[in-house]
Amino acid sequence: MVAMGVLTEDETGLCELLGSPVLPVLSKSGDITIGGAFSVYTQTPKSSPSLTETPEPLICTRISFREFRFAQTMIFAIEEINNSSSLLPNISVGYKIFDSCGSTLPSTRAAMGLINGQEKTFGKSCTGQSTVHAIIGASKSSSTICYAYILFCFLFQISHFSTCACLSNRKEHPSFFRTIPSDYYQSRALAQLVKHFGWTWVGAVRSDNDYGNNGMATFIEAATQEGICVEYSEAISWTSLDEQVERVVRVIKTGTAKVVVAFLGYDEMDILLEEALRQNITGLQWVGSESWITSSNLALRKYSGILTGSIGFAIKKAKIAGLQEFLLQVHPSQDPQNHILKEFWEETFGCSFQPSLKGVKQCSGSERLRDIKNPFTDVSELRISNNVYKAVYAVAHAMHSMLKCGEKSEEIAKHIQDVNFSLQSGEKVYFDERGDPAATYQLVNWQKNSAGDPVFVTVGSYDASLPDGKQFTIKEMNLTWFGESKQVPISVCSESCFPGFRQAVIKGKPICCFSCIACAAGEISNSTNSAECSPCPLEYWSNEDHNKCVPKVIEFLSYEETMGALLAGFSLFGASLTLVVSFVFFWFRHTPLVKASNSELSFFLLLSLTLCFLCALTFIGQPTDWSCMLRHVAFGITFALCISCILTKTITVVIAFTAKRPANTVPQCSVLLQRMGVLGGTFLQVLICVVWLTLAPPFPHKNTVYAAERIILECSLGSSIGFWVVLGYIGLLAVLCLILAFLARKLPDNFNEAKFITFSMLIFIAVWVTFIPAYVSSPGKFTVAVEIFAILASSFGLLFCIFAPKCYILLLKPERNTKNHMMGRNQLVIGPFSCHSHSNNTIGGRPGGFVMESSNNMIRFWRANLKTLGIR
Repeated sequence: MVAMGVLTEDETGLCELLGSPVLPVLSKSGDITIGGAFSVYTQTPKSSPSLTETPEPLICTRISFREFRFAQTMIFAIEEINNSSSLLPNISVGYKIFDSCGSTLPSTRAAMGLINGQEKTFGKSCTGQSTVHAIIGASKSSSTICYAYILFCFLFQISHFSTCACLSNRKEHPSFFRTIPSDYYQSRALAQLVKHFGWTWVGAVRSDNDYGNNGMATFIEAATQEGICVEYSEAISWTSLDEQVERVVRVIKTGTAKVVVAFLGYDEMDILLEEALRQNITGLQWVGSESWITSSNLALRKYSGILTGSIGFAIKKAKIAGLQEFLLQVHPSQDPQNHILKEFWEETFGCSFQPSLKGVKQCSGSERLRDIKNPFTDVSELRISNNVYKAVYAVAHAMHSMLKCGEKSEEIAKHIQDVNFSLQSGEKVYFDERGDPAATYQLVNWQKNSAGDPVFVTVGSYDASLPDGKQFTIKEMNLTWFGESKQVPISVCSESCFPGFRQAVIKGKPICCFSCIACAAGEISNSTNSAECSPCPLEYWSNEDHNKCVPKVIEFLSYEETMGALLAGFSLFGASLTLVVSFVFFWFRHTPLVKASNSELSFFLLLSLTLCFLCALTFIGQPTDWSCMLRHVAFGITFALCISCILTKTITVVIAFTAKRPANTVPQCSVLLQRMGVLGGTFLQVLICVVWLTLAPPFPHKNTVYAAERIILECSLGSSIGFWVVLGYIGLLAVLCLILAFLARKLPDNFNEAKFITFSMLIFIAVWVTFIPAYVSSPGKFTVAVEIFAILASSFGLLFCIFAPKCYILLLKPERNTKNHMMGRNQLVIGPFSCHSHSNNTIGGRPGGFVMESSNNMIRFWRANLKTLGIR
């Protein structure tokens, strides 16, 4: 085929054309000639060329009314320019329109025809200048690329319908321009459209040519960035065998995607729809490219069941004044020798100019195009025709500028790059540095009118020149979907994950196929189809639905809960019981038993026990700066006071019974020294607490480590050393008291208090030794509960062990609360002292006592000295 366009010099020195010349289908001479390349014929025979035989001549059939309208629009624009007095005045513009037949082989022949002209012989030289100054076309990207590679050294080219993004490459196509936006923008616009409606699982079918392959590749790339998955991507060609088309339609039918993105040319879409009708494909939402989405050839009722509801981007619709009247005047009589006008007429009216054909009516020539409605006469959707119109005027303006500057035709490419003008409609025409126009689209939706015919309704727009986020606009209330539904169809591989769940990719499947996993505790997702769950801030936790962070529950031992109320009740009960014991002792303060118990130290001890019970209340309730300091200080001081009182009582007993002479007991066991012992033991604890509060006082602390779902509001010790020193000091006092009480446990009397002090100290130490591991291991508010329990248990132990036996005698056995009972037959019991009349130097048979003679003078001596000890 290429050889048919090759020039060669024969032996006679003449330049001849090999093969037959390629003739234009429509032509007119002029001072300036504009070439045109349109797919006037759209059908070629399906054949498989053999390498051993000469291929048969390629014969194109079946006129495309839409492409023929494009050619006539070009002629209309040229006629307007010829009639213009301001644009190219006194210069006639001619045209040569060739048929590219929508295929690369006929396009190559047409390209040779545009370069070589129609002459068989060119003279002695094969070099020369083409009679065509510019080319409008072609209608398909593959054909346009063929023209661009052949003609870039000779002519510049303006395409009205070639959208392949590859044509924007200035290095490969320096002389190419177009009046239709690049698919670089349309493919991204389609991806945004699919994303807008939440279609994450789509099928894809494309034309098996540069237009479809490049456009779909860009779409898949953009869709992947938007999180969209393509279930399948199939390709067909208008020359494909029936088996291949059948297989592609079967893939679409068996696919699970409910949305199909069709990046197809009109011819391929027509073939696909015929097979889809045969296989009865319904229930799919079609998303179309600009090539077919507004094609009136497809807007037929037989396809309405498939295409109603289709949506896609189209070139902006326009109106061209006078075009419809010009189209209606087309008639074979305009050029009786032109066969394409006759074929157009015969195809339009279904007649024939040859009378010999049987069964076909003869064309009279009186038929009127006004009575026909087809893609040629329909000017309601002038989109691509307007691109042809703009391309012709762009060439005219470039030629006008070139001639005005007095430059040669070789410089026309520079002028076409610089064109910037407005049409009568007000639309501006210009090209960017890549030869592309502004990328603007209308979003078109296939709907039905009242008569049931398909109509194209504009429901939105896309303008690539606007900032991100404002490029795409849509009016969703006006949309119709497949089946004439108003409900947006759903096309997903997996159902959406609701807030509170996250997506988990299924192994071996695309990212759009996932399972939904609930967010872990402390994490949320507040949007649908979240890829990850977000952790809540430190002081917040996830709600039950895991879709919102709520403040964590603040936990502390409060009076409102059962445990807090019980501990508070025991604390108040213990304090009340201690007050009752105090009242009993006060009531019986003049009795021998109370006098023998060292009443002053007993009241001090009861006071301290009351404070010990009450200090437990400071551990209950919300911790504050003051309560944290108060609870530990009150605990340390009250227990130090309590144990100091018991220790002083114990020391008094031991010193009294270890004295060699009665007179020695007076300075060692005086009331003043007892008071100083109590105050001294307590003061040392006060000093420790003051140092602790000064250096590192306790403070409220929000513990978020132990329990992630809640905040444990606790009192931080500030200084652990300070706390353990306070506790250790109390323990030291208790151990000393236990040792001394143990040594005095068998001192003779009818009411030996040292035994009960020993028992109370054993209980006290056991409780606090057990407290240490329990305190360290207890969580949250139970730490406080353990400490309160230890306070109450040790306080009750002291109260019952020391005072219960005395209250028993005071209240239930008053007969034992007498001086005679306390003294026995030969024994004087004075508090902790037993004075016997035995001759040996023992008391009750034990060494370490002293002998009391049975004389009234000696008895009076002891009574006088014991009064100074505070024991009455």
